[in-house]
Amino acid sequence: MSSEIKVAVNGALGRMGSTVLTAAAAENGVTPVGGVDIAASSDSVTIVGTSVSVPLTFGLAELFDIDKPDVVVDFTNGEAAKDSIIACINAGVRVVSGSTGLSPDDLEEIKQLSAEKGVGVLSASNFALGGVVLMHLAGIASKYFDYADLLESHHEMKVDAPSGTALSIAESMIVGRGKGFEQNVADLQTLEGTRGGDFQGINVHSARMPGRVARHEVVFGALGQTLTMIHDSINRESFMPGVMLGVKDVVGRSELVIGLASVLGLDKSKP
Repeated sequence: MSSEIKVAVNGALGRMGSTVLTAAAAENGVTPVGGVDIAASSDSVTIVGTSVSVPLTFGLAELFDIDKPDVVVDFTNGEAAKDSIIACINAGVRVVSGSTGLSPDDLEEIKQLSAEKGVGVLSASNFALGGVVLMHLAGIASKYFDYADLLESHHEMKVDAPSGTALSIAESMIVGRGKGFEQNVADLQTLEGTRGGDFQGINVHSARMPGRVARHEVVFGALGQTLTMIHDSINRESFMPGVMLGVKDVVGRSELVIGLASVLGLDKSKP
């Protein structure tokens, strides 16, 4: 059906990639057509929760030869993510990326190529709708407080710290406030690093442990009061509505879009 958006997943054998394939199979207007994974040891993968199998290849080029998708959802990391996104753009395939480790220079390169080729890319640090709303609300609240701490915790396998979402929240807070925060500097720090990382006056703390998926907590402080905002992702399924919204949005894009806020219309409602 021409109205169906054909989706492939890069990193299809990973926990997130597998969840995306299952979500795509259940989503109206979306059809999973393949997966890519460097750990591929067979030529197909069965989508969890279904009896459907799709082609599985070691690389994107091999999959595009079999069935070229409209959108690739990419949850790989760092240099692999950049290379994958560039390969998709050059092939005329749009991308929804939740990849971590992309540098500002990487994003600038992707932005320029995306515009040159007219191929849409959505890069987001968090696809949980509540997490995106938290970023927005933290930006609004920041202008009313002088002190802030940002605490994030994730599963023990997460490779980067702090999380990309935490950095996006911190950036939203600075934009909303229009300047850095005031900060207590301890006269005596008996355990180095206890106050966390410093992002323009925001103390940022990262925890890694089994049992967590993703949690972000912003605490604002003022005379005689605090304001706390918390978002929890209990499981990876929490990211899927956002990913599917991204898939349906990016097919109408011809440039790089950063963050899910614009997809939700939150970029049009700045405080």
